[in-house]
Amino acid sequence: MSEFLNRLTADLKEAMRAKDGLRRDTLRMVLNDLKNAGIDKKGREGFTEQVDSPAEYLSDGECLKVLRGALKRRKEAAEQYRAGNREELAAKEEAEAEVIQGYLPQPLSSEELQRLAEAAVADSGASSMADMGKVMKAVMAKVGDRADGKAVSAAVKAALS
Repeated sequence: MSEFLNRLTADLKEAMRAKDGLRRDTLRMVLNDLKNAGIDKKGREGFTEQVDSPAEYLSDGECLKVLRGALKRRKEAAEQYRAGNREELAAKEEAEAEVIQGYLPQPLSSEELQRLAEAAVADSGASSMADMGKVMKAVMAKVGDRADGKAVSAAVKAALS
């Protein structure tokens, strides 16, 4: 079992012992999402070895991708609940998002992201918005999992203009 899955499982057990319902339920949902992603991967790639949990088919990077999706769903749900005047449900979704955020790498600040974008523009010799794809590719390679594409795109646009 990967280090990441071990940590999630141990934290789930700890939340159960502490009777922390929010953390317990959130971690259960996340582990279920990971299990489903593992089943999908097994079906696509035709794994033959037996494992205790289908989530073990996932690498740590794939696990982080599943967590980012879960975080995004929680944030979108909170927005929808707010639009429907359901503040208590929006607060619950945001609390779950905070739990999930604790397992993701620390995101880059906007200043760090802007510096990376400016450096990529200088390195690539980009001079106009037509070169945005080339710059985006360079920045995304450096950023990895620490920023989403929307934030990178905004930083690159600012650096090119």
